[in-house]
Amino acid sequence: MSEPLRVVCPACDTVNRVLAERAGEGPACGRCKAALFPPHPVELTEANFQRQVEGSGLPVVVDFWAAWCGPCRAMAPAYEQAAQRLSTKARLAKLDTEAAPQIAARFGIRSIPTLVAFRDGREVARVSGALPLPQLLQWIERSTGNA
Repeated sequence: MSEPLRVVCPACDTVNRVLAERAGEGPACGRCKAALFPPHPVELTEANFQRQVEGSGLPVVVDFWAAWCGPCRAMAPAYEQAAQRLSTKARLAKLDTEAAPQIAARFGIRSIPTLVAFRDGREVARVSGALPLPQLLQWIERSTGNA
């Protein structure tokens, strides 16, 4: 058996422990019973950003975006599909830069969409601009080490 992964619940931000080999079995949060590996990006806010990014044993990829951004909206379906495909390998999340400008400033976000990959709470890779699904999957897998 492998060492348990720390998985932060996307609904209540509780840290759960899940064996990697059981991640595909649809585990639920021990506190609120929400799915720990939802097939869609997790919405981040100023309130949950630190807990979701720094508390996760999974790599976390954050899409810094805004509703008025055309390229952000164009990439959204591909990002949704990537989240579905990679749900047990990496946590894909979205942060609205208009709603959380302090976090965007903290990470020096100058253009959107910008994707930032985190491992153990530290930035490990970054790319700006909309990516089609094949390139998006390739970048995420290469950046998070989950090829």
